[in-house]
Amino acid sequence: RNQRLSEACAPGSERDAGSGAMIRLAVPWLGRGAASRVLSTLSNQKGLPGSSSAPAIEAEAASPPATCHGGVSRHPILRKCNCSIPKHLEPVQAWVESLKHYDARFEGLTELHPDVFAVMPRLDILHSVAIWQKNFKRISHANTKSRAEVRGGGKKPWSQKGTGRARHGSIRSPLWRGGGVSHGPRGPTSYYYMLPMKVRALGLKVALTMKLFQDNLHIVDSLEIPTSDPQYLTDLAHYRRWGMSTLIVDVNEIPEAIKSAASSLKTITVIPAIGLNVHSMLKYETLVLTLDTVSFLEEKLLWQDMRYRQLYPFRLPYSDFP
Repeated sequence: RNQRLSEACAPGSERDAGSGAMIRLAVPWLGRGAASRVLSTLSNQKGLPGSSSAPAIEAEAASPPATCHGGVSRHPILRKCNCSIPKHLEPVQAWVESLKHYDARFEGLTELHPDVFAVMPRLDILHSVAIWQKNFKRISHANTKSRAEVRGGGKKPWSQKGTGRARHGSIRSPLWRGGGVSHGPRGPTSYYYMLPMKVRALGLKVALTMKLFQDNLHIVDSLEIPTSDPQYLTDLAHYRRWGMSTLIVDVNEIPEAIKSAASSLKTITVIPAIGLNVHSMLKYETLVLTLDTVSFLEEKLLWQDMRYRQLYPFRLPYSDFP
């Protein structure tokens, strides 16, 4: 009777004992690895209704979302990319800072177009554009006089024959000291040449990409600063670790406060967006762009990719067009 009462109080004991016996019999056939997997599966199934893993699951659900490139997704996106992005690419995210206070570094996020700020790094393109900019306005004024331009030497120094000396016709010959120069530079010489527009636009994209990947590109909401004291800009660049030199670019009208503050500084320069070039981005360590400047650069550089495409598909009959 006691045995029957114990069996009635524990209805699943025979089933558990039977399953344990079956597992012990199957261990020699399954091997150690398979048997351990079966045991772990059964133990997980037993602990599902009220096990200690429930708090861990709740903790995972309460944890913050996964981070993306540029910051946590819960931060507000202050600017979205206005240009269309290909389906196989994703926008790049960067922090938006403010110049109104030293600690205003993480105001939100901005989306950057991957075809402008995430292109393939091409050092050969950077070198070609940098050398082109160096020689674009170069003029060499080196000039030498030929034998006809040197003063004197109009008389034959001695007769052609009878003296035993070498024959000469002028003392201003290139063979003589003080004579003219043969095949010398004839300045002014221009080294002007033009690079294709595609290469120049790609150079800007590569320079912007390298600045972003090296963490030397900073996006700000505006160029408004609380004071026109140059020491404020110097301390701000030192506090945020902007390096030895900083280039600030804005497409809008530059405020008078930051213009007067940067005018007396040699390491901080403010230029309009229309003057941004590869040489300046390579010369300065840190590049600071405003949100409007980012939109301006994306619009202009992406237009360079579209300008060389055909106006109509080649399969259409062009003879029918007006």
